[in-house]
Amino acid sequence: MTPSRPSGLRIRSAQDVDLGRLVHLLELGALAGGKEQPTDLRPYAAALSEIGRGPGDVLVAEMHAEVVGLCQLIVFRHLQAGGGRCAEIESVHVHPDHRGRGIGRRLMEEAIGRARAAGCYRVQLTSNLARPEAHRFYLALGFEASHRGFKLALP
Repeated sequence: MTPSRPSGLRIRSAQDVDLGRLVHLLELGALAGGKEQPTDLRPYAAALSEIGRGPGDVLVAEMHAEVVGLCQLIVFRHLQAGGGRCAEIESVHVHPDHRGRGIGRRLMEEAIGRARAAGCYRVQLTSNLARPEAHRFYLALGFEASHRGFKLALP
């Protein structure tokens, strides 16, 4: 991956003070509205606290003191590959006003670098079939469309 750093961009771990903005970004990036609850940040704070205790993280892209993007890095142990660590990247969102500037690329580079530092042998992600632009983005980063994903919503 070719490093590119937009002027004023900083990638860092999310903090509680970011939660309102993060929920807003999740809403902006959702294919269907109503999944997030921006009026009650308590469950998000609990989740961020729990995530912060594990080997994974929620990363934010901050430009000039404004959070403009996020992604979550999940690190887990596989039984396969000799019990190796694997990483999954979820919830990659960049504010629509800031797309196309290399922010998503920097977020992904940081997440991949952290996965490598955690000893992961693979980074994987899923992307909704309704997001062809995102698919082109991931392919340009070197990801391969090697699997078909399935989900089961639980009541």
